Amino acid sequence: MAIVSMTGFAEAQGSREGAHWRWEAKSVNGRGLDLRLRLPQGFDGVEAAARVLAADRFKRGNIQASLTYETGTDVRGLRIDAAALASAVKIAKEVANETGLRPASVDGLLALKGIIILDDALALDDRERGSRDAAILESLAAAFSALAKARANEGAKLTVILEGQIAEIARLTAAAGVLAAAQPAALRAKLEQQIKDLAGPGIVSPERLAQEIALLAVRADIREELDRLAAHVGEARKLLASGEAVGRKLDFLSQEFNREANTMCSKSSDVELTRVGLDLKAVIDQFREQAQNVE
Repeated sequence: MAIVSMTGFAEAQGSREGAHWRWEAKSVNGRGLDLRLRLPQGFDGVEAAARVLAADRFKRGNIQASLTYETGTDVRGLRIDAAALASAVKIAKEVANETGLRPASVDGLLALKGIIILDDALALDDRERGSRDAAILESLAAAFSALAKARANEGAKLTVILEGQIAEIARLTAAAGVLAAAQPAALRAKLEQQIKDLAGPGIVSPERLAQEIALLAVRADIREELDRLAAHVGEARKLLASGEAVGRKLDFLSQEFNREANTMCSKSSDVELTRVGLDLKAVIDQFREQAQNVE
């Protein structure tokens, strides 16, 4: 079973008794599950159920669901928000008294946002409103299911990319192991040449030379880093194959990959090994970037 991405888009439509609506649902990366609803006025009753629908289908991601609702004029009503109108009148009088300007006209007050409300729910009783909201939530469930499918399809593509990056990390780790095995001999040859150039042959005893080479070899030993990198490769492959929501684990694993690669580069005394280490860091950065898309 492939992993799931946090990126996707879906939509669903519905109709009932002359009314038509459309849901748009889109999802991007997020640290947790964050659902943001954009609802027309009068549809606040669907919010709680919408959050339950989202939690049933998704673990992570910033999800935005927008509802567009259109209804026939036979069921559409207008009403005045009396409290808002009273506040607007009071403010208009205060401004007129303080500035000497002409008081606001009736049409000017009514043109203020929130004074006149288009209320599709005016003609609906509680039973009808509940039936309407249930139909709208059914469409939202369809949109969320389509979004989950889109995220799964994106996740399948993402899996291929991540598997390729893990394979490249494994290849570079193996190449670093081959180069690391040759480091002691290279260190010995380098140290002998430096001593010869600075002090001449025979100045340092073979025993002293062996001690110095041993100290350098210990400092340059990257076997532990290579072993941990190999273990991390195995764990990454295991996580990808699990089919679970492993985005956070993969992100943490990418940090562990990077830590070992940094240590390996700092210990390297060989130009070629350093180059491999830098290539390794570049692939790990790409892996982490892609892992942040995983649910």
